[in-house]
Amino acid sequence: MAEWEEKLPPIMREKLARIGEVTPEEKESMKEIEQLTSILSEFYKGKLNPEGLWKKLKEYKDKGKGHLLKEAQVKLLDSLTLAGDAVELQKRRRGILAIETIKEDQNTAILEQSLNSIEGLQKRYLEELEEAYSSLKAQVERNPQLRMQQVQQGQTSTVMQLTVEEAIKNSAEWKNFAANHEKGYSQEFAKVVDKLKNELK
Repeated sequence: MAEWEEKLPPIMREKLARIGEVTPEEKESMKEIEQLTSILSEFYKGKLNPEGLWKKLKEYKDKGKGHLLKEAQVKLLDSLTLAGDAVELQKRRRGILAIETIKEDQNTAILEQSLNSIEGLQKRYLEELEEAYSSLKAQVERNPQLRMQQVQQGQTSTVMQLTVEEAIKNSAEWKNFAANHEKGYSQEFAKVVDKLKNELK
């Protein structure tokens, strides 16, 4: 077994065994994806900045492996999350745009527009969440009754006093808002990310 095969997750190795002999092209492609994943891992950990990522991927392009540029951008997009922090989003944004400058056929303006949409969406999602939390917090602080919770212990029930944060997190109002808020924004976020993937060449 080749060294790169040993590094594959057991499920992948099992699939490889079931498929039978992998063609040299497929082996090469898998090896390339593994190397790309390793480079991106260094980028996520901060061992590579966007310029370093650009240099590494420029080498791929110079070796005639330009198809991996789009793959790298898709992987960067897949690593974005709705509730991710602004610093991580900026880092990935710079990575995606740096890779775009290596390509022959660039789509930078459209990519920037879509990345701005993702940024705006993330910001609105967090602001609305914070706003709802603050509003509920004010209610709980004004009304001490909202901090009381009845707890059943065997045959007896006791009343416990919750902290403001516990009272908010346990309230049906917060749970419903958080779930609906997450669902709506997640769908919108997925659409914007898919649209951006389609804009990659």
